[in-house]
Amino acid sequence: MIHVSDEMVEAAVSAADARAVLADAFQQFGQGDAAMQARIRSEAGGVKLSTLGAVIPGQEVLGAKVYSTIKGQFSFVILLFSSVDGRALATFDAGAITRLRTAGCSVIAAQHLARPEASTLAVFGSGPLGRAHAMQLAEVFPLRQVLLVSRSSDPTLAAELEAACGIPSRMALANEAAAEADIVVTASRSATALFPGDLLKPGCFVAAVGSSLPNTRELDDRAMARASLVAVEWRDQSLREAGDLVLADPEALPQDKIVELGELLAGKARGRATDDEITVYKSVGVGLQDIALAGLAYRRIVGG
Repeated sequence: MIHVSDEMVEAAVSAADARAVLADAFQQFGQGDAAMQARIRSEAGGVKLSTLGAVIPGQEVLGAKVYSTIKGQFSFVILLFSSVDGRALATFDAGAITRLRTAGCSVIAAQHLARPEASTLAVFGSGPLGRAHAMQLAEVFPLRQVLLVSRSSDPTLAAELEAACGIPSRMALANEAAAEADIVVTASRSATALFPGDLLKPGCFVAAVGSSLPNTRELDDRAMARASLVAVEWRDQSLREAGDLVLADPEALPQDKIVELGELLAGKARGRATDDEITVYKSVGVGLQDIALAGLAYRRIVGG
């Protein structure tokens, strides 16, 4: 059994590679050929342990991600097994995998739910997750500008983002960014809605990825009410963990508006149907993503 560092993952797996294996895994899940283990959290004395996992026979892997949370800081490890003979194959640091898979699935959702000509991206959150989204979305959409919303007003943040994604970027206020963007990414730790949902322009796509807690939300009821559909990774986990869903007024978010990403990929649910629809992807992070990407990284590194 080997240990795979974040640097090894970054050297072996491109963002496009990650999206391909993630799409395959979700399609298998949507067809009933893969399974997920929901996140379990245990806490004592302010210290939290979380686990989640997946079984993906079509990719010959299964495994679990285990992580600690102490004072808001995370430390991740993935354990990967072979689904062919049950051997433990590798452990992973998982920071790089988490960034790749979260942004990658947002892009996969955007390819079904955003307008292909989307040119203005708004990113709420100046951390690594927001940057990863800008970089991957810039690979797929004809972006012409990125509006960065951050609790910090430091203009160097926009310059750093522009250098990372290659798209002209500038700082913006929340309401301005929400009103101008064709694609909105919320990658914050906000406990309350970041902007009024009425500001979203027709045709906008929103990827809300900042929280997996049932008592926090980045989108308000108006955003949910105006959305024609809300895509999630897995209903079972999302309806327990996603505050954007848990806290939403049932009239704003009836259950028949929620679809799974795997259903979109398997052709069992429709994506965007008209140019003026507002669509939402709400991510909480699921084990299928981590194990699919860990499996790909392992195969690339060992040459299997």
